[in-house]
Amino acid sequence: MLPGFSVHHKNRDWERITMERNLFVLGIDDFNLRQLRAIRNADNYRFHPLMTVDEVKSHGTFPFQSVLDQARDKLERFDGRIDAIIGYWDFPVTSAVAVLCREFGLPSPTVESVACCEHKYWGRLEQQRLVPEMVPRFTAVDPFDAKAADQLDLDFPFWLKPVKSTNSLLSFRVQDRRELEDALSQIREGIGHIAEAFDAFLSQVDLPNVMAQTSGRYCIAEALIKGRQCTVSGYVYRGKAQVYGVVDSINYPNGMSFQRYQYPSQLPSAVKTRLREASVKVMDGIGYDQAAFNIEYFYDEATDTLSLLEINPRISQSHGYLYEQVDGRPNHQVGVELALGEEPCVLRRQGPFGCAAKFHLREFEDAHVERVPSEPELRQIERDHPGTSIDLMVDQGMQLSELFEQDSYSYDIAHIFTAAEDQPALLEHYEQIVDAMPLKLSR
Repeated sequence: MLPGFSVHHKNRDWERITMERNLFVLGIDDFNLRQLRAIRNADNYRFHPLMTVDEVKSHGTFPFQSVLDQARDKLERFDGRIDAIIGYWDFPVTSAVAVLCREFGLPSPTVESVACCEHKYWGRLEQQRLVPEMVPRFTAVDPFDAKAADQLDLDFPFWLKPVKSTNSLLSFRVQDRRELEDALSQIREGIGHIAEAFDAFLSQVDLPNVMAQTSGRYCIAEALIKGRQCTVSGYVYRGKAQVYGVVDSINYPNGMSFQRYQYPSQLPSAVKTRLREASVKVMDGIGYDQAAFNIEYFYDEATDTLSLLEINPRISQSHGYLYEQVDGRPNHQVGVELALGEEPCVLRRQGPFGCAAKFHLREFEDAHVERVPSEPELRQIERDHPGTSIDLMVDQGMQLSELFEQDSYSYDIAHIFTAAEDQPALLEHYEQIVDAMPLKLSR
């Protein structure tokens, strides 16, 4: 038996006989550290900060190679056993974790399967092979090709986005030729900071021939998909994919800016079954293993069809609080146990609330932040509304346009996590919380 792994005992629930285990967290932050400390057996784990989230994101840049080098150096200098390396953020974190786990011989999906999920065009090719009925029309686009606009064979409107992006950065819903030209211009101007980093990751990957010329500077254009958006949460352990939850993803009325995640999903049970079956088929088909995943879909009620949006090779850290409030443990537990080489133990409906959500409070025009709530004011609001946690995205005195990694249509100014017995009470709690926040903006 490997040291530190679980032992089964007859006639009683299994318990962990362990020495303290060292888990290195790439992109650590206070909020998610609290989630990690809420998982099962957390007292047996030491969570070491490999780098902070500010260091790995570096104020709007994506220093993949620097992150990889610094993390590797810290791990090599560690005087002790390294039991796991984990991360729960988008690029460059998930990609760097896969490379580091390969180098240190730790449980992890292959870098190729992670890259397939991270690269939107490669991902679409694999999805088209496995679940063609769920994939919209798409094509690769070189934004630096002077004939790019002429060569596109998709009907307007469609989405145009980099093959690697975060938080919908440089993603555009293109209505006509003028908007297409404008989107291509903005992409050419802004894509370099993430493309260079993504290419550094791709240099670590054994790419198939079809992907050899599709660098991080490429884009993907794809037909619109519509319907109710949701996210399937799951994992693969020893080659077997499992799904443990479905979260609804709800947009603001403009249809392009995200408003909230809500758990559990209100989709019909038959639709959830189809989502589960599709997710298992896709993750098994791309060879992903030994890690968590989440897959975003749209369900069109009018046609009873499902469309796959994208695959994320990690837990959704945005969902951790939701799973904790409804099921009893944050989904960070799944990621940790897989990283340790263990089969996850997933709880269901053992939390204090029946419904939970993460709301994104947004503004749709640039503004100056005149006043933000103080820490005591925020904590009082949280005490007044049990099951609530507030995370401000803005500082007093800043312009909203100074925020990094925003979508093309709004500014994300606060994340409000709250829970209630059902959806009507949840929405009422949210409105009360927003009304109670002394946040002042001026234009």
